[in-house]
Amino acid sequence: MNSDTLHRYLFENADVRGEIVQLEQSYQAILAAHEYPVALQKLLGELMAATSLLTATIKFSGNISVQLQGDGPVSLAVINGNNHQALRGVARWNGELADDAALAELFGKGHMVITLTPDEGERYQGIVSLEHADLGACLEEYFNQSEQLPTQIKLFADGSKAAGMLLQVLPSNKESNEEFDHLTTLTATIKAEEVFTLPATDILHRLYHQEEVRLFDPVPVTFKCSCSRERSASAIRTVSKEEVDSILAEEGKVLMGCEYCNVTYSFDAIDIAAIFADSPVQSAAKQ
Repeated sequence: MNSDTLHRYLFENADVRGEIVQLEQSYQAILAAHEYPVALQKLLGELMAATSLLTATIKFSGNISVQLQGDGPVSLAVINGNNHQALRGVARWNGELADDAALAELFGKGHMVITLTPDEGERYQGIVSLEHADLGACLEEYFNQSEQLPTQIKLFADGSKAAGMLLQVLPSNKESNEEFDHLTTLTATIKAEEVFTLPATDILHRLYHQEEVRLFDPVPVTFKCSCSRERSASAIRTVSKEEVDSILAEEGKVLMGCEYCNVTYSFDAIDIAAIFADSPVQSAAKQ
């Protein structure tokens, strides 16, 4: 099985399309940045699979962000991605979390914010509450509200691997969803062990061996953080020179850390002078 790939497929005899994503290395790269509790490891895996599936549905060049917020012990969980299936993510929490904590136990009264940001054009944002028992059902509600297209989303994660499947009705003149109902019944039989261990082609054959399925070429999914030394320098430039000089006097350097990948960029007095002189930052120190 090729890990970290997304497959798109169509049913030749039904107005329904599908996606299946399987993640391992990119998922582990996100988890490696912080020592997440077991419950958050699973949640981030599901959220990563979900974002990959959603990213494959957008028809423009740009970015997507799927963010969960609430008043529970987990205040934030977010995965950012783009149309090239490059993803990154992070979560924030306080206190102990039960390994099997449900969505409501993690976020309390919460909501999901999905933001689509095209490289050209206006940004779109949709918000749905986290009222359902699992993340997949919350995403189905998002599609029901935003696009009025019946959608099924199945998500899996165990701290080692993550996966997801999406079925969605294609816009058509048909009023009946019998084909979709039949296919979602088949898809609901998939087990975590199967989606973690079998190639996508085998999974689709097991589920839909009586259907005519057109499978498209796989798309690689990667972890990629957009942080850089240059971006950190730009952020420093937005702070007053007096405040930065105060940090330098006290600490001897200015450190800029990235939550997503846990990389820290270090700037000394010479670097800071160059930043505020609008000169290139010469030092390349990274901790």
